[in-house]
Amino acid sequence: MLMTAEFWVAVAFVVFLAIVWKVGGFGMMTKGLDGRAKRVRSELDEARRLREEAAAVLADYKRRRTEAEREAEAIVASAREEAERIAEEGHIRLNDFVARRTKTAETKIAQAEAQAAAQVRAAAADAAVRVSETILRERMQGEAAQDLVRLSLGEVRNRLRA
Repeated sequence: MLMTAEFWVAVAFVVFLAIVWKVGGFGMMTKGLDGRAKRVRSELDEARRLREEAAAVLADYKRRRTEAEREAEAIVASAREEAERIAEEGHIRLNDFVARRTKTAETKIAQAEAQAAAQVRAAAADAAVRVSETILRERMQGEAAQDLVRLSLGEVRNRLRA
């Protein structure tokens, strides 16, 4: 048993452990492991803190986005109302313009009709005077007839033109 390789490996291992223990290797290993555990714990705490900050930033972003969407909807609704109001005002102005133009056209038409009627009456009066003059000349003779015709025709013209 003393001559087997496994025995000497076991003895060397025990001697190695004794030397490591005497030099303080186990303390250094535990300190190293404790230090690493502390670093891992602090990194986990930092990761948790960063995660909470990210969640807060995400919540803030969502809140701002919701506010921006509401504000955009309000702007769109306001723009629609303004456009409808402007369109309605435009229709009212257009209707007023058309009504004024129609009234002006009707006035001009009425004036043209009145003028045409006056011209027709004047032409009829002139024609009546010429016909009357011709008839009276044929039937009446002399200077007295001529004076009577002139006086009558002047009076007829004045009445028909008035």
